[in-house]
Formats: sequence, C-alpha cells, structure tokens
Amino acid sequence: MKVMIPYPEIILRLCLGALLGGILGFEREAHGRAAGFRTQLIVCLASVLIMIVSENYYYYLHNQDASLRIDPARISAGALIGIGFLGAGVIVKSGYAVRGLTTAASIWIISAIGLAIGGGLYVEGLVTFTITIIALMFLRKLEKRIKTLRYKDLIVSASDGEDMEEMIALIIADTGFHIHAVDYETKPSTDEIIYRFSISSRDRDAKRRLFRKLLETDSVNTIRISG
Repeated sequence: MKVMIPYPEIILRLCLGALLGGILGFEREAHGRAAGFRTQLIVCLASVLIMIVSENYYYYLHNQDASLRIDPARISAGALIGIGFLGAGVIVKSGYAVRGLTTAASIWIISAIGLAIGGGLYVEGLVTFTITIIALMFLRKLEKRIKTLRYKDLIVSASDGEDMEEMIALIIADTGFHIHAVDYETKPSTDEIIYRFSISSRDRDAKRRLFRKLLETDSVNTIRISG
C-alpha cells in the first residue's frame, strides 16, 4: 500500500517553496520588474501545491484500485503550460528592444523549482535555485560589460540637396554606426526630405555622438533616434 505524503512533509515543502519564490521575487522586485515579490512567491507556492496534489492523488487512487494506471506528471505538465502564458504577459516589444524576457524566464524556472520541491526533490530544486540566483544577481555585472550590437531607427528631416544623404551617411559612419537600410519620404508642398535609417553599433556612446553631430549640421531640421 502506497502511503500519502505526511502533513509535516507537506508543510515543509510549501514553506520552502514560498521562501525560494520570495527570494527570487525580491530580486525581480528590486529591479522594478512587473512580476516581483508576491508574483514569484505565489507561482512557486502554487507549483509546490500542484505537485503535492499530483502525488497524493496518485497514491489515493492507487490504494483504491491498484490496477489503475495513472500518470501523476500530467497535472504538473499542465501547470507548466499555464505558466508559459503567464510569462508571455510580461514580455513587451518596443521597436528593436524586447523587455521582460528575463522576468518571463524567472517565472518559468521558479515554477519548475516549485514542482521539484513539491515532488520532494530538494537537492535538485535548491541547486537550480542557487544557479538561478547567481545568474540574476551576479551575472548582471558581466552582462553589462558585453558589447552588445544595438539597433536604432534614425529619422532625419533635411532640406533637399544632392549631397545630403551622403553627408548624413558619412556622419553616421564617423560616429561608429553601420547602416543596414534607408527609406525616403517627401512632401511635394515642402522642400524637405525625410530619411529613415536602420543603423546598429556596439558602442553605447555612439548614439549621443551621432545626435550632437547631426545637430551641428545646418541643413538638418529635425532628428529622431529610437530603439
């Protein structure tokens, strides 16, 4: 006869899951993320409870009829799918920038940690939690040192001139940007052309230099850099 999980063990798993979820959520909350302290705690606690229910439900039905073939992982698998939709809700795309991916990943991993704790896999859950905390807290400094290729949209309106595009392109190249594409827009009623450049650079200060250089150009009327 299979024995159901005792109450002291259930309480231990729930409390440990709440603790780990709270710690991970505190890190997200401290950085102003949408899914912060309470969200991560509740997600981890829910995952622990789901796994406990899966195990106890399996033991209960197996004791009722040993011939029954039940997969206790089906409930937890459904929980992970649901967490995927919850994580998708915090992902926001603005131009070339995508925000919320790390927060979505933390929601997903904390749910997996909760399932591990709920299943009594303490070593696996704690090791995964430790690696996750290290990645979120300490690898952030390393990530900032990586020279990431950043994409920008540059919109420049300038007076019509034969050499205007070449002059703007030269300024873009001199400030450390690479041009990927350029589009044009003009209004018949005005002697003005709007250039839309798709550019990229690994230099974080290149955006500031480009803006100042274009401001010094007499023929340029308006400047907009986004991304």
